[in-house]
Amino acid sequence: MNRTAKTHPRRRLTLSLFAMLLFSLAVPAAAQGPPPAPGQPPAPRGLRTLILVRHGVYDETDERDPEIGRALLAEGREQARITGERLAGWPQRVDAVYASTMTRARETAEIIAKALPGVPLLADRNLRECEPPGHRYPPRQAPPPDEAAACAARLDADFARYFRPSPERDSTEVLVCHGNVIRWLVCRAMDADPEALWLSMSPANCSLTVIQVRANGTCKITAMGDRGHLPVALQTWSMPRPAAAHSTRR
Repeated sequence: MNRTAKTHPRRRLTLSLFAMLLFSLAVPAAAQGPPPAPGQPPAPRGLRTLILVRHGVYDETDERDPEIGRALLAEGREQARITGERLAGWPQRVDAVYASTMTRARETAEIIAKALPGVPLLADRNLRECEPPGHRYPPRQAPPPDEAAACAARLDADFARYFRPSPERDSTEVLVCHGNVIRWLVCRAMDADPEALWLSMSPANCSLTVIQVRANGTCKITAMGDRGHLPVALQTWSMPRPAAAHSTRR
């Protein structure tokens, strides 16, 4: 009897599938797909964490230009010092600190940077305070339409610059800026209408707003106006007030 009979079709199919499985395991994953186009940068892979810090409380009675005067009060300097200590203990290393050039933000950032040796401190005029358009301004307090539109355009440019995935690895950056800036950027991160919502928020002085930007560009807010690192007497929104006047409902 001939021992070289043809293999049964079902057995041949099983052997073929087994061979394909072995081949897929032996070939590296990178070799199984087409290589990236020449000159094309790799897709972003890291998680970018942005920590938005509102400046400390400052002298609102100073009538000088806010990039010259309106410096931090003693309470504001202490708020900044404590905030620096908290950021020094952040679970991830801070890669850079960016600061508005207005005196109150610049001084806050300088004090914070003392607690973060080796971390670069960079000035960014585009993080300055301005008044964007909003649906909830008190009567007769809305800014001129052209000024509001220019402010919104600048803040949208800030969002495009900072709120993007980290290209190669996870990164953590601190933005020391202003209440209006933070509120507008939070709305953009939520993919919400900033004009309708930004005036509904009120981050405290030296509070932390933490936003993660995933590799696919979507955002996740993990903290909004967190002031838990500050003692109650230093939880302020503008001019210092007696401790008894502070309220968590404000």
